[in-house]
Amino acid sequence: MTLDWADGTYHFRLAWGELAKLQEACDAGPFVILDRLHSKACRLEDISSVIRWGLVGGGKSPVEATKLVRLYVEDRPPAENLLYAISILSAGCYGAPEEDIEKKSGAPDRGEGHASTISPMERSGSESSTAQPEN
Repeated sequence: MTLDWADGTYHFRLAWGELAKLQEACDAGPFVILDRLHSKACRLEDISSVIRWGLVGGGKSPVEATKLVRLYVEDRPPAENLLYAISILSAGCYGAPEEDIEKKSGAPDRGEGHASTISPMERSGSESSTAQPEN
């Protein structure tokens, strides 16, 4: 997802790997962190880590992301970045709104115009797991 944040426009993404790093940094799963953010019962690290790992997933190096977080998160009141953290983590957990738009927009589907090599009804040659043994 792309957000106007801090001093510019940045791309944020929390894929599986970044969510795992976030979980490790905050000692909680992503949905627990999201609940803490929504309820404002969050830790400071919840906000900064979500933004940092979102920047890394969005293409920033860990060093660049850390510098940005120090300048625009850790040097500011926590409430300034709370909604950004919620948006970034929600997109990581549930998908970003623009991803849904791209899927619905008629963007070329990789399978379009190509015949599938696997038929859902095709037999594999293995015995069916529901086959009855012969007596």
